Formats: sequence, C-alpha cells, structure tokens
Amino acid sequence: MKLRDLDIIVTAPPAPGWGGRYWILVKLTTDTGITGWGECYAAAVGPEAMRGVIEDVFTRHMQGESPENIEKMFRRAYSSGFTQRPDLTVMGAFSGLEIACWDILGKARERPVWALLGGRMNDRIRAYTYLYPLPHHDLTAFWTSPEMAAESATDCVARGYTAVKFDPAGPYTLRGGHMPAMSDISQSVAFCKAIREAVGDKADLLFGTHGQFTTAGAIRLGQALEPYSPLWFEEPIPPDSVEEMAKVARAVRIPVATGERLTTKAEFAPVLRAGAATILQPALGRAGGIWEMKKVAAMAEVYNAQMAPHLYAGPIEWAANIHFAASIPNLLMAETIETPFHDALIKGSIRVQEGFINPPEMPGLGIEVDEELARAHPYTGSGLHLEMRDEACDYVNGNAFEGGAPAPKN
Repeated sequence: MKLRDLDIIVTAPPAPGWGGRYWILVKLTTDTGITGWGECYAAAVGPEAMRGVIEDVFTRHMQGESPENIEKMFRRAYSSGFTQRPDLTVMGAFSGLEIACWDILGKARERPVWALLGGRMNDRIRAYTYLYPLPHHDLTAFWTSPEMAAESATDCVARGYTAVKFDPAGPYTLRGGHMPAMSDISQSVAFCKAIREAVGDKADLLFGTHGQFTTAGAIRLGQALEPYSPLWFEEPIPPDSVEEMAKVARAVRIPVATGERLTTKAEFAPVLRAGAATILQPALGRAGGIWEMKKVAAMAEVYNAQMAPHLYAGPIEWAANIHFAASIPNLLMAETIETPFHDALIKGSIRVQEGFINPPEMPGLGIEVDEELARAHPYTGSGLHLEMRDEACDYVNGNAFEGGAPAPKN
C-alpha cells in the first residue's frame, strides 16, 4: 500500500465563523483505493500559498511511500532544506497529511486510530468550550460583558460542560507583549467574578490570553485573577519566551498553559524543562501530527504535566485530537467547538454528550466527511485564518478582543 494522490479543499465555515475564517482539509488516496482525511492548521500564509506548500511536502516526502512509515516521512519533512529544526508552515502541512495517514492505517486494519496508538486509556474525554454569544446576545457587546459571559457559562453547564474558556483581557497586537491597561485587568476580574458566581463549583474557569503581555504585565493580571481560582492562565506571554513564561509561572498561583503555536518536541521540551507550563495545548494539525505529539505527551508525563489538545479549526483536526486524547494517560481535557457546520461536515460522527466525548469505534478517525458540503463553501476572502490587529492597546477608551477572526457584523 502506497500513498498515491492528494486533494486539498479549503472550506469556509458560515457566519459567525467560529473556528477561524477557513479550514484546510486534505484527502490522501492510496494505490489500493483507501482514502484518509486530515486537516492542516497553518495560518502564517494564505490558503493558496499553503496549498503549494502542502503539495510540495506531499510530493517531495510522502508520495509513493507506505503510510505506515510516519517516522521516516516526518524526518524527511523536518530535515527539508538542510534544516532539522521546527518550521511552522512545513510542519503545518505535514501535520495534516500525517493525520490522513493514520486515518488510512486505521481503515486498512479496520481499527480506530486510538487502537494503533497503544490502545484506549480514556473511555470518555472531558470537553471544554469557549464562551460564545447566545442567540439573544449582541455580537459586539458580548466580548466586554461579564453578564452575558455568565449567561453563556450557565448555558454551557446546563449542557454538561465542566470547563469554560473566555478571553476578556484586551488586544492581541503585532507589537508583541504590552502592559495591560488597568481597565483590562478590572474587566478580566469582573468576568471571573461573574462567571464564578454563575457556575459555582460546577465548572472550571479557563482564562485565555494569546501571548499579548510583557512578563510584568502577565504577573499583574494573573495575580489579580487568583481569588477566582482559574484552572489555567493560557499563554500569558509570547510562546517563544520560555524563561520569561517560567517567571510568570513562579509568580502566579494559577497553572500556566501553552502550546497552540508550538510545533514539534523541539519547542515543547524547553517549556517542560524550564517549568514554564504544566498544561500543554498542542494543535495536532500544526504541531507535527499525532505521532509527534505522542512523544510530547510522554515527555510531559516525566514532568507531571498534562495535555489539553487545542482546537480553533474544523472537525477533522478535532477528530485527531480525540484519538490522541483517548490514548494518553496524562490527559486533562480537549477543546471543542459545537456549530451546525462542524457537525454536518463529519455527518455527526463524533459529538459532545453531556460535556464529554466518547472515542469513536469506527475504523480510522471514525468520521464520515461530507465532501460535497466542504466544496460547496469555498473560501473567497483575503484574510488569513487568524490575524493580529495593528492597533496598540488603548489605555484611554478600553479594549474589546473579539478574537483573530471576528464574526462578520450585519
């Protein structure tokens, strides 16, 4: 059995677009006719440029190879261009293709992917979700309203979720780390207070940031949040400043989480060594694929750290996350996004039930992809999957962070 053909579909989720502006889906076919699906979570270049990278990685390193030889294909891509170092774009391309190889292998052996990864360690996987606006909420006002956030959290708990994430801490800009405005700290405290009062001890609070603070700024913010006991303080400073993140971890009594922008064990290992985070959040469609993150999970065990796979993409990466999560002993939880489009794209083959996910029993990733639906929603925009804003932190009028792909306004 050899890898023969590659097809790439760039699909855009309908408004409000939770999960980013587009998802890059890859379909591999073997010379025996077995197909496998993957998803490339790569956002540093546009989708057409990324299409070229994916095609190059496939033809150069994978085409004609057995899908079993994942280690060999990873080393080819990792070493490409005489580098042997993490490359975010190349690894993003390889990660999606690697996921598709696991889908093929599971189908060929008539076993779910988790069964090929050491078996099922976790019979069900704890899910968490971002707080999204409810139907009666104003899409603009929601992001700065502790009251609306508390309503959304109450709704999540009623649906069985035991952990909710929110991100009220101000702008994510291309300028790098900044000192938070005092109004941003006050707003963050107000969100924690309102949500904690709404959910009590029924749900953990996951405080999201996106590397936007200086070390001192992150410490000021984190210490202000301590009374509400969030389960984590996510990526409080830029992810490559490992020693500085360790300073935050030592100064704040909230576990630090990081990893959605890291790729391969070469970038995760320094985080563990420095004590910069005790929760790792790999995005499997970017971080090197399932096999590479199994290695990272094993390293994390040594440091008594846990894994919480990240998701701000489509349901194929989510499916990969679920199989990975099912197979590791140090799982904390897995991110999920519930929209009708996510569900329809894999024909409801994996779902959250009362806040938990049951690993699929069907072969491969255990999903059925609606290829016609994916092709019926092509991406026609000019933006990247996620984008930082140009404007600096506003210390006078306050800040409203709507994410890297804000929902379109009517």
